[in-house]
Amino acid sequence: MSMGSALRTIVVEDEPLVRLMTEEILASVGCEIAAAASTLDEALGHIAAAEFDLAVLDINLAGTEVYPAAERLRGKGTPIIFVTGYGRRGVRDVWHEFPILQKPFSLRDIEQAIAASGARRRIDGAQ
Repeated sequence: MSMGSALRTIVVEDEPLVRLMTEEILASVGCEIAAAASTLDEALGHIAAAEFDLAVLDINLAGTEVYPAAERLRGKGTPIIFVTGYGRRGVRDVWHEFPILQKPFSLRDIEQAIAASGARRRIDGAQ
């Protein structure tokens, strides 16, 4: 897969094995895992400290919803992909403009979600 720069990506996922699998899939499609978080507070800290080209967010972090982090990312113009075990119905309607992946997802699913997010166009256009 040819592309410009790697997408600096933050992964927010509370399940360690799912986070590892997500990071491996993202790396295989040309993303650089710039930050990973398993809690909302950790995610908010990373978002405050750095800029990302893409965010992959699990909706439910051990019972805490990820929306405050998503709000901050949206405010910065960062493309977001939501990940949930519940599909579209697991995501509040106001967030349905963003790609939503149902767990478990495949490499092809993540590629399509990255394309739909506009993240790749954003960095390729910036060069």
